[in-house]
Amino acid sequence: MVPLTVAAVQAEAVPGDVAGNAVTAARLVERAARAGARVVVLPELFLPAYHPPALRDDPAGTDVSADDRQVVSDPRLDPLAAVARDRRAVVLVGAAVRHPDGRRTCSALVVDRSGRVSAGYAKQHLWGPDENDLFSPGERGATLRVDGWRLGLGVCYDGCFPEHGRAAAVDGAHGYLCPSGYVVGSEHRRDLYYRARALDNTMYVVFANAVGGATPWRFNGGAAVYDPEGRSLGRAGDHGEAVVVARLDPVELRRVRDAHRMLADRRADQGGVRLLLTG
Repeated sequence: MVPLTVAAVQAEAVPGDVAGNAVTAARLVERAARAGARVVVLPELFLPAYHPPALRDDPAGTDVSADDRQVVSDPRLDPLAAVARDRRAVVLVGAAVRHPDGRRTCSALVVDRSGRVSAGYAKQHLWGPDENDLFSPGERGATLRVDGWRLGLGVCYDGCFPEHGRAAAVDGAHGYLCPSGYVVGSEHRRDLYYRARALDNTMYVVFANAVGGATPWRFNGGAAVYDPEGRSLGRAGDHGEAVVVARLDPVELRRVRDAHRMLADRRADQGGVRLLLTG
């Protein structure tokens, strides 16, 4: 492995405007690539915007469709595919995906360095009544390989479950990429969860978040990259568009994992049946 430069993006999307949001995403990927990023992570549901009324009222207009090979072919995404291809960047971006079997998932699309778009990873933990009404949960985890790095994928609420990040780490992940949509009022949890996932699993975490919008879907930014001890390598503010660029270092990853051996020392069974003690 060699060092890998990544970017976490925070930006505001327009509800229902997949084509316009793809143009915005392409502009931000270009900005990140000019700063050296080879992997760029954008927020949850960025292409249609995280706006349940629009997602509910216009599924045909807000969704992208995947074929039976999980390939997404949609001309609205051409600007994003073009910049990924031209800049040789891998892009992770949130979308509502319609599958051949009729399922609709809240997914992280993967745009590879050839510009090919795949359905990527479907969010496994759906948050609240809106998401559970709109989407089907994903059925399995996913790992993205880039230049020797193994990067586990999660979407927002997935990162609230220690088991989700741990499953990625046990599968060999060196990092954890999380497109997200945290609303105003959740700042403490937003920052704590992803620092914890980094330290729990001694892996890098790239956290992208939406920003702006109208209550109750007003988002709070804070896009960040965390090192394997949970320290911030770069963090955006709670307001405004931003691109946070940071370098993932395999030497530092090895140093931390040698010093903090939670992955190597963990007991898979946690001791079996628990004792019940009284005091």
